[in-house]
Amino acid sequence: MSGLVGIVVVSHSRALADGAVALAREMAPGELAIEVAAGLDETTFGTDAVAIAAAIGAADSGAGVVVLMDLGSAVLSAELALDLLDDPDARDRVLLCPAPLVEGLVVAAVTAAGGADREEVAAEAAAALGGKQAQLGGAPSDAPPAPAGDAGVTAEFTVANPHGLHARPAARLAALVRSLDGAQVRVRNATTGSDWISAASLAGLTALGALAGHRVEVGATGPGAGAAVEAVLGLASRHFDEAPTASQPAPVAQPAARASGGGPLPASPGIGIGPKRAAEPPVPVVPDDPAADPAVERERLDAALPVVAAEIRAGRDAAERELGKEEAAIFDAHLLLLDDPALLADARSGIAGGASAPRAWADAAERVAAAWEAVPDPYLAARAADVRAVSAQVLRTLVGAPALVPIDDGGPAPVLVATDLAPAQAAVLDPERVAGVVLAGGSPTAHSAILLRARGVPAIVAAGPGVLDVPEGTPLVLDGAAGELVVDPEPDVLAAFRTRAEAQAEREAQARQQAAAPAVTRDGIAVLVGANVGSPADAAHAAASGADLVGLLRTEFLFLGRTEAPDVDEQEAAYREVAAALGGRRITLRTLDVGGDKPLPYLPLPAEANPFLGMRGIRLAEGFPGLLADQLLAAVRVAHETPMSVMFPMVATLDELVAARRALDAAIAADGRGTPPGLQVGIMVEVPATALKAAAFAPHVDFFSIGTNDLTQYALAAERGNPAVAALADPLDPGVLGLVDAVCRAAGERALVAVCGEAAADPLAAQLLVGLGVRELSTAPPAVPGTKQVVRELDAVLAARRAADALTADGPAAVRRAAESAIRVQ
Repeated sequence: MSGLVGIVVVSHSRALADGAVALAREMAPGELAIEVAAGLDETTFGTDAVAIAAAIGAADSGAGVVVLMDLGSAVLSAELALDLLDDPDARDRVLLCPAPLVEGLVVAAVTAAGGADREEVAAEAAAALGGKQAQLGGAPSDAPPAPAGDAGVTAEFTVANPHGLHARPAARLAALVRSLDGAQVRVRNATTGSDWISAASLAGLTALGALAGHRVEVGATGPGAGAAVEAVLGLASRHFDEAPTASQPAPVAQPAARASGGGPLPASPGIGIGPKRAAEPPVPVVPDDPAADPAVERERLDAALPVVAAEIRAGRDAAERELGKEEAAIFDAHLLLLDDPALLADARSGIAGGASAPRAWADAAERVAAAWEAVPDPYLAARAADVRAVSAQVLRTLVGAPALVPIDDGGPAPVLVATDLAPAQAAVLDPERVAGVVLAGGSPTAHSAILLRARGVPAIVAAGPGVLDVPEGTPLVLDGAAGELVVDPEPDVLAAFRTRAEAQAEREAQARQQAAAPAVTRDGIAVLVGANVGSPADAAHAAASGADLVGLLRTEFLFLGRTEAPDVDEQEAAYREVAAALGGRRITLRTLDVGGDKPLPYLPLPAEANPFLGMRGIRLAEGFPGLLADQLLAAVRVAHETPMSVMFPMVATLDELVAARRALDAAIAADGRGTPPGLQVGIMVEVPATALKAAAFAPHVDFFSIGTNDLTQYALAAERGNPAVAALADPLDPGVLGLVDAVCRAAGERALVAVCGEAAADPLAAQLLVGLGVRELSTAPPAVPGTKQVVRELDAVLAARRAADALTADGPAAVRRAAESAIRVQ
């Protein structure tokens, strides 16, 4: 952070300032000092000169500070704050900038992060309103054609993304253009002959109907026009940082999704008993109330947008914690819709014409959704649902309607029923107020299902559309581990489920009480239970949950969402922070696992026909050896003070492992202190061939860690993010269990076998994995106590017999029935 200009945001509203800073950090990730002096407290509007002076001091690292203010007395308070600075030299390093707060902050953050001085940062921020002024100067359809020849720069690219410029790539293009201050960038679909539109408009970009193979022309004028066009072409050449043929979530085909199981699919364990409650409230009715003064109506809309943005960011944060930054990117598209210049211009135009804020917003959003829906590509047309979802959130805020149906009405906790849940909805469900969730569609691997598991809400998916027609208030019971659903159960069935629920609650309470104790089977077999983490905060959660170790540290959290790779010192600091949170417990550090569905913008990977089977995991080290060298050196430094295991992902050949170990030896030599005590080396088993030839790897490793998520999808040829084949991607398929068995047999006494995929947290799977010889289970932190309790209730000898039987079963349904029966008996 040293040497970069600091930024201070002064606003009457803490929520507004926090929202603006969050948006700026999305555009300019990295270590940039942005301090907030906003509101008199969390909820009271106002500005405080003393707080502003303190923020200036905190933001100044020697390169100076640029202060951005919202309106009125904020400027006076900022001027007074300068008089309160103790250091006279500090005042000379501070510039008060008249830029618009949100646009100016975004541009200031990007400019400062690039190393500009404070005068340049302030100047760039002050000019930030140019793009919006150009946009609001006329309706989007009246946008002048992009310049050609000497008057501007033009170029052309061909869309390679399989679904064209859908929400995520369009959002990335809009974000890039918005960060390029000075140049005015416009695009048009040359294949269809569309009009020119602003490339900063997410709605406009998607309405272009730019499909795979379409030619898109880009033009720019103004300062930096050539660089702007090159930046757009560079982003397009990287397929907008989206794997060019990565599978996108397909619409759920109910018969296909349910063909294997013949009914609902388990999604989140637990027993749920309660009255049916439709989780999807109707879209708020726009009131017919006469509009107030246009200035008042515009204030209503402007006040609603940051509230909705905060809701979306909360969902994004929850998704990022559980799924990672790349998977949470859909929330970014929703955030950009709230700030889309064309959409906002249309809504504000409606207000100026005499419409109320709800009416103007609803009409403008529906026009955008209709434009998307008219695109011939079915996937792109389906993105109209994203627009309507965001539109409904804003309307609910404007008219005071809830995001979900009210559930805290004094009655019993309901079972929520819906076609599907948005991740933002799933992220805020409280297991104390919701008995369970039943989705007519969905997938066990969908974002919402993973978030429900993390929240501890019992859930089943793919229950079929008939469940939507069940009358409100009808009693429902569900078992989220077994995939059972009973509508209006008979008294004896209800009693049986209540007995199961009571037993489960007792086990969970006991598990929480004994969370820190070791997990040992009834006949004395010790099993380590670790946690999968993706940040220092996750590591603290893991320690509090009683994890014996970190069984998987996803180091991608350091590499995603930025423009360059972290250096050795930054990685070392982050790993030390994880180690401090764990208090001396072992860390299993997985080296960088990107590629496939997790591309990095600063790695020029070639286009691949199937990136999931291409340059990902350890294979990247061959093309980018410096990345692995830096990461291993950082790990070795930390390993001298804390127990460390280094794990290489996506290993398929012995040569890859040998080369990786040589790189580790080189890192040890570069560190110069010898091999750290207790340093262990292992590989992830995700490739079926690796499992089958594990005996060749065993002499060279201390442990194997089986990634059941990838191993399952590769073994069954069923992409785990595709709801249409969700039922096929079952880690308890006898074929997958056979691969686990092969690894355990090859490892013998020489190497420990761990499982770090989602199967480790499945109580029906844990007994089989232990029976096969797995001696470490690594789960999400909340699942650690329950997983330990499952191990304690097992007899390892009996578990081995059942595992042997499972290997000869005819399918995963038979395996699950047998495992469930065994757990109930125990």
